[in-house]
Amino acid sequence: MEYLDFELPIKELEDQLEKCLTIGEESEVDVTTTCKKINKKLEETKKNIYKNLTAWQRVQLSRHPSRPYTLDHVRALCGETFLELHGDRGFKDDKAMIGGLGKIGGQSFMIIGQQKGFNTKTRQYRNFGMANPEGYRKALRLMKMAEKFGIPVVSFIDTPGAFPGIEAEERGQGEAIARNIIEMVRLTVPIIVVIVGEGASGGALGIGVGDRVYMMENTWYSVISPESCSSILWKSWDYKEQAAEALKLTSTDMKNQKLVDDIIPEPLGGAHYDRETAFKTVKQYILKGFNELKDLSTDELIAQRMDKYCNMGEFKE
Repeated sequence: MEYLDFELPIKELEDQLEKCLTIGEESEVDVTTTCKKINKKLEETKKNIYKNLTAWQRVQLSRHPSRPYTLDHVRALCGETFLELHGDRGFKDDKAMIGGLGKIGGQSFMIIGQQKGFNTKTRQYRNFGMANPEGYRKALRLMKMAEKFGIPVVSFIDTPGAFPGIEAEERGQGEAIARNIIEMVRLTVPIIVVIVGEGASGGALGIGVGDRVYMMENTWYSVISPESCSSILWKSWDYKEQAAEALKLTSTDMKNQKLVDDIIPEPLGGAHYDRETAFKTVKQYILKGFNELKDLSTDELIAQRMDKYCNMGEFKE
């Protein structure tokens, strides 16, 4: 297990507990009472740390190397029923954007999402989850296919942003994202969006328009990352913590501003501490959202979706 800076007190206690158990196994000394005390203190420390996380600490948790990525969720939810589909039929298959058909709780879904890598080799292969225009065009192709056959769409968001390279701009990165947004607004099937990690900028919005938008507890969603915001405003990354607070990018902030529909709770410490529980909770929210939408007519579905996004950003003083 890898530990973040603010988790070091937890690491120290876990190391103490491990040493205590080792002494008990290797000698005749009764360490039961001592181990219980350490374990109790460990649980209290965990609760104190994770219930008082700052915005920047939640950003760090969303990037934890052990955190489940999109394909981890897809495999856990769909099992062997997932059939991955490839290519945008125009340029190539973008490995940063995955998509395909799968069943969740017996219901067929078209599943799309950004996929990061879990080591150096796969991160390069997946371009760190930053899709090129062909990735967004692949996602749109699959959504249009889902629309043709009346299959609801599930979108998993986990990206530091769309790929900002010159070649991506030459192939129409902005147009591809804008096209996806307008097409998703008027898609005739239910769309359920789940932010499972980072939700940065237009890279997230390109597959982020939905009838139900859920954020996992330790994720973030913003027009810009805290580091980039800090570098623009203060000409340095040193103010990323202040930027994270100012951006109001946590799941609680987004729910309070009515930009997402609900928060998916995570196990204490984050989704990586108890993956199975995290997967089950995500599944429950996806099926709950689908059950709320499945009986709506096409006109009602699109009208509600349009009203939802038209009402965003309106405030009364």
